[in-house]
Amino acid sequence: MNLIFLGAPGSGKGTQAEIIERELKLCKLSTGDMLRAAVKAGTEVGKRAEAVMQAGGLVSDDIVIGIIADKITQPECKNGFILDGFPRTIGQAEALDEMLEKNSMKINKVIELAVDEKILVERISGRFSCAKCGAGYHDKFKKPKRDGHCDVCDGTEFARRKDDNAETVTERLKAYNNQTAPLKPYYEKKGKLVQVDAMQEIDKVTEVLEKLIKN
Repeated sequence: MNLIFLGAPGSGKGTQAEIIERELKLCKLSTGDMLRAAVKAGTEVGKRAEAVMQAGGLVSDDIVIGIIADKITQPECKNGFILDGFPRTIGQAEALDEMLEKNSMKINKVIELAVDEKILVERISGRFSCAKCGAGYHDKFKKPKRDGHCDVCDGTEFARRKDDNAETVTERLKAYNNQTAPLKPYYEKKGKLVQVDAMQEIDKVTEVLEKLIKN
């Protein structure tokens, strides 16, 4: 079973991909992780990627496709894979299809983790965590039981990620909608697109995904 997870920033696709990888013994493929691993391993494609990055350039689509082609032949991907964060454009999707066809493979399903963007902005922009143990909280949805004290370690210092603010999240969503959202009709025409409500609890989303994939 070969899958693509689509979803806006904050939709939980990375979290769900990790859970499904563990539960269903699939291989989670994140392009960033694969690039770093290929460079470290010194593969032919990894050397090409390293040369581009050292020159300050952006790694081309054909290099990324080459790294994916190398990875999906590895033993850990024998049961199938989940692509998380790729493809991002129609051109990448077409190149991916072409590469898979050459290897007598295909994408079985493209699963979109659908979100309400207004609620998503509120969710992300309100996040903060304990600076000591990392326990997560939210201004509205999950406040510490005792104001100013972490529920887990009783720490009194908290931190927020610089990009966890409404302006940054809104810009990331705009970029996603402009660049990646056109993939939905592309895969819909192929009869591969399935939508899952990602605004549910994490466990519920996982349950829906597992049923969908197993069926």
